[in-house]
Amino acid sequence: MDETTFQTKLAELVREITTLPDGERTKLEALAEQTRQRHEKLKATVSSLHDSIDYLRLSIKYLLFDLEATRRENEYLRKMLEEPEN
Repeated sequence: MDETTFQTKLAELVREITTLPDGERTKLEALAEQTRQRHEKLKATVSSLHDSIDYLRLSIKYLLFDLEATRRENEYLRKMLEEPEN
């Protein structure tokens, strides 16, 4: 379910709840509000998770670049050591 569908369905639910008697309405309004709050918290958590994954991917790219540069440097230095002195 996408965000728009969720918000639409929640709004429909709240409209239906307002037609109920007071005793039932209060409890269901509280539950609908809790649902909305949990949904917002879940969206924030997912967004934070996406940001963390993006940062991890970038860090891995930098580490791979550094590893490749280190390998090239090591290869160059080994060749220098293996060459007979002139």
